[in-house]
Amino acid sequence: MSDLKVAIAGAGGKMGAANIRAIAANPGITVISALDRTGTPGIGKDAGELAGIEALGVAITDDVAAALAGADAIIDFTAPVNSVALAREAAKRGLVHIIGTTGCSEADDAAIREAAAAARIVKSGNFSLGVNLLLGLVKQAAAALPGFDIEILEMHHNKKVDAPSGTALMLGEAAARGRNVDLKSHSVRVRDGHTGPREAGSIGFATLRGGNVIGEHRVILAGPSERIELNHIADNRALFADGAVRAALWARGQQPGLYSMADVLGFN
Repeated sequence: MSDLKVAIAGAGGKMGAANIRAIAANPGITVISALDRTGTPGIGKDAGELAGIEALGVAITDDVAAALAGADAIIDFTAPVNSVALAREAAKRGLVHIIGTTGCSEADDAAIREAAAAARIVKSGNFSLGVNLLLGLVKQAAAALPGFDIEILEMHHNKKVDAPSGTALMLGEAAARGRNVDLKSHSVRVRDGHTGPREAGSIGFATLRGGNVIGEHRVILAGPSERIELNHIADNRALFADGAVRAALWARGQQPGLYSMADVLGFN
């Protein structure tokens, strides 16, 4: 089988660069084009050199149609508006679309689901093996400890624009599934002022931002006389990029549809 030809969206960003490096290090997949927003400094530069590896002969462009011509897949860690537009383009062309974008609204997610009728889309708030294992543990712990309070704390770098993080929300969903409740009606995102006692059965979120923290998540299950903490710390963006590459290669052999990283890893 020929190499999977990938268009990298957000190629001038940190995750775009990590995705380019991951593809260069893996057989069976190659960067055929690289995209970024009009006016960004990377436009016209070689995608490989900008990612800190040898030149790939692929100049970063803002021309979506040109970038997708000849591509089999898109790897996309950008912004919701871009991911929705790229999902529609993927549907037109029957492409694989790997979406690591977080902060999507319900309308964004609905548009991506619609595009998945004709595209093979893998969307996840986190592509790491460790986090996806953690999701299962959180679900089991929430089910086994029905009387324990659940709090989810996350910290990321000071440039992250959405909160809570996509991973924190995934952890909250896992806890809610363990309790057979709806996260939206049980989550507490903000506490300020005289809040009164904690509402039983709620799932709390705390968000920290600072420095260059790649990603840290802690799920706290607090009972009357003991506390359990489940943690994940990301030390390098390469773990997300490696997961995205794995997802792209897996999705190539699937029927059109919307998949998660749990599907890729065989956890479902």
